[in-house]
Amino acid sequence: METYIYFNIEHAIRTHDFIIENSGGNSGIIEIGKVESVLEHIQNDLYYPEFEDKLTHLVFSVNKFHAFSDGNKRTSIALGAYFLEVNGIEYCIDKFIIEMENIAVYVADNKIDKELLHEIICSILTEDDFNEELKLKIIDVLSE
Repeated sequence: METYIYFNIEHAIRTHDFIIENSGGNSGIIEIGKVESVLEHIQNDLYYPEFEDKLTHLVFSVNKFHAFSDGNKRTSIALGAYFLEVNGIEYCIDKFIIEMENIAVYVADNKIDKELLHEIICSILTEDDFNEELKLKIIDVLSE
């Protein structure tokens, strides 16, 4: 089993604050325990054994739990990209950020669920482009 590098709540808060300062929005934390819980849970290899599982839970949960007053989608993308970086998975960070800019909105709008997000993240990590089956799944949920 691989050993992964994690980050703490202070880094998550600094990242969120940087995003708000540089791209706008309301600063503030609604419930920091939600982010602390996510950061703790992704370290549990029984629940999240693979890196893709950990990354999916991190991005999905920061996006959906609304622990911050504003910038939850942006923070979920930034923390996901940082998690990739600190674990040496740098080859796909640019693609991850670009793809997640739209995907994060659809996650927040309940159009993309956690299972489909997992498929998308796995594709970003392993493929040059989304395969046709995944593209059709995304089109299907967005057309509902």
